[in-house]
Amino acid sequence: MYLEAAPRGAFEQADPPRAVMNQRNETFVPHVLAIMIGTTVEFPNSDRIYHNVFSLSKPGTFDLGRYAAGRSKSVRFDRPGIVRVFCEIHSHMSAFILVFGHPFFAMTDAEGAYRLTNIPAGTYNVIAWNEGVSSDPAPATVPSGGTAELDISIR
Repeated sequence: MYLEAAPRGAFEQADPPRAVMNQRNETFVPHVLAIMIGTTVEFPNSDRIYHNVFSLSKPGTFDLGRYAAGRSKSVRFDRPGIVRVFCEIHSHMSAFILVFGHPFFAMTDAEGAYRLTNIPAGTYNVIAWNEGVSSDPAPATVPSGGTAELDISIR
């Protein structure tokens, strides 16, 4: 879940954020990672075999080369968009990194619930995304000092 457009003041942050997308049991963990522009993502290899992490996506093209167990390489993401991540050695390995230009996004829990926090009062369009499919924008009005509830489904 994420806001389609950011409210004013959304770009104030102190330290450049960091995140981790591990390689474990020939799987990227987590499978979907949501981050802000400027985040550096670490790609540790926790398997006992070599991996190669790469992407040909417009917002983040990179190739970290092959590296052994226990090693880690990183990439800084400076453009918004969806980055599809793969391992050159293991074709069944793939993941997504969603890069946002604001902090108003959240991952759903096992029941599909989510919470977007610290959103200033106003009306916003909220979008749900899952494996390359987005919902239509759904309007939500956040009252001053209050909360708003919104159910969204993806067809």
